[in-house]
Amino acid sequence: RLHQVNFEAPTCEGKRRETLALIGDFSSSAEFFVTIAVFAFLYSLAATVVYIFFQNKYRENNRGPLIDFIVTVVFSFLWLVSSSAWAKGLSDVKVATDPDEVLLLLSACKQQSNKCLPVRSPVMSSLNTSVVFGYLNFILWAGNIWFVFKETGWHSSGQRHPADTMEKQPGGYNQGGYNQDSYGPAGGYNQPGSYGQVGEYGQPQSYGQSGPTSFANQI
Repeated sequence: RLHQVNFEAPTCEGKRRETLALIGDFSSSAEFFVTIAVFAFLYSLAATVVYIFFQNKYRENNRGPLIDFIVTVVFSFLWLVSSSAWAKGLSDVKVATDPDEVLLLLSACKQQSNKCLPVRSPVMSSLNTSVVFGYLNFILWAGNIWFVFKETGWHSSGQRHPADTMEKQPGGYNQGGYNQDSYGPAGGYNQPGSYGQVGEYGQPQSYGQSGPTSFANQI
């Protein structure tokens, strides 16, 4: 809330000083960022206690992993939104607290005969670090989605279907015409007399199926 920050500035009229205030209110983005950080910290503590002391109840009916997965996705999204909002808010804070912008508020600096220069620039390293850690938290929570998803029943059911398919494939190839007696000794293609039999006039038969061979034998 920069508009609530007051400071005294010197004037060119002796010892008289004027009270000025900065311009802008960027508290909403900062409060949102801090709120998400606090709730994420509390949830992480609660989840750690559940992982260590209530592992059986966590896996009971698969409710624990599903809730954990949904909450992790939500926090990942909130970390991204809050970090982006705070990065935009911090950029506005830097503009509002820029020494060149602050000097424009001073009545003494508005006179062309006076030349005002800033003594030092504001330090923003800690605020920049908070934005970096916000995006790092987003990466951490987003990467944790995969590990939480592996604990849910959705991942388990997805792993079972390919295994069931592979188990059913050998049975499918062993059924039907691939493994039946049609190619064996008793089939129509390998029956004795199908090839090389002598007909009525002493000529070898050229039939390759059992139907014509049987007809020739009957004659």
